[in-house]
Amino acid sequence: MGILHRHILASVVGASAAAVGLFTFVLIAGQALRDLLGYVAAGQLQPESALKLIWLLLPYVAFNALPIGLLTAVLLVLGRMSSQQEITAMRAAGLGLGYICRPVWIVACVAVLFSLYLNFHAMPQARTAYSATLVDAVRQSPLSFIAPRTFVRDFPGFVVYVGERDGSEMKDFWLWQLDTQQQVVGMVRAQSGFIDYREADNRLVLTLRDVSAEPRDRDRPEDFSRPQPIANSDTSSFEFNLSGVFGGATTVRRTKWMTLDQLLTLRAELSGMGGQASPEQRTELTRVTMTISDKAAKSFSVLALVMVAVPLGIKVSRKETSANLGIAVLLVLGFYFFTALTGMLERHPDLRPEIWVWLTPVGYATAGIWLFRRVGRT
Repeated sequence: MGILHRHILASVVGASAAAVGLFTFVLIAGQALRDLLGYVAAGQLQPESALKLIWLLLPYVAFNALPIGLLTAVLLVLGRMSSQQEITAMRAAGLGLGYICRPVWIVACVAVLFSLYLNFHAMPQARTAYSATLVDAVRQSPLSFIAPRTFVRDFPGFVVYVGERDGSEMKDFWLWQLDTQQQVVGMVRAQSGFIDYREADNRLVLTLRDVSAEPRDRDRPEDFSRPQPIANSDTSSFEFNLSGVFGGATTVRRTKWMTLDQLLTLRAELSGMGGQASPEQRTELTRVTMTISDKAAKSFSVLALVMVAVPLGIKVSRKETSANLGIAVLLVLGFYFFTALTGMLERHPDLRPEIWVWLTPVGYATAGIWLFRRVGRT
């Protein structure tokens, strides 16, 4: 590899590392704020456990940051080289665009292989470990589920509020029962009580004192035109199954969280059933096939986006505009918009959704080839 190619390769690799690192930081910060901050603030998750979970998020966010990071880096590097007349000088020396951009294609192909590794191996394992680690970390301090002066919505169908809590003792306890429309169909208030954890069946047991309960008409829960009956009692108890809070994340594995070997094994099992497969199993087979194609198509999209970025990075900067970052954002937004549209076909297996998921990356790659040839003729 000559000096020219080493110069371009170093520029693209450096800019790609910086851009991917930046987008990874932004995505991981957003993911951590959404998933972990509430548990840390409520004391349900220790800081060291939160750091471990953030580490497990890296493969997932890196896979999503890789396409836009590489796209942005190529636009910036080639845009700078074009605006400083470096590409013009190279072409004046008799070098074609294909030869000049060879290091970019090398970086893009390596990024595709890395993306395949992340999508089919590292990310599924990390997401599975992330879910299991989060469940285990929170369950190590089950009493912290009831945080004082916080509306606790972790229990499906209920909202809990405690004014004060000292260890297992509670004061000013409120509980609202919700229907499927999130309307209040019952309310319980207690002056005090205490909370206990029953490890045998993984339940929180709330024993309340000086209790008043207000049931409502389930058909018309917001009708206050009639007086609501109130029942009083000295003591009462409630139980919350903690398995219901996180059980879905551990007992049912999503196909997107499976490695390639697991997906191929599951597809072979479902395909071997033939006509004996139930409608649910046929739907699952479509989902597995769709997942394999979707993962492969998203990995190929790294190369497809670079193929569009190369001619745009050269041509846009010739007009002396600074729209590189804007173009990168628009390209990625458009890409994920069309990808989301094709993803909706998963519910229609007769339309072969595993083929349609390739439409967007192949379309971008085709547009990139056309633009590249057009730029090469100018």
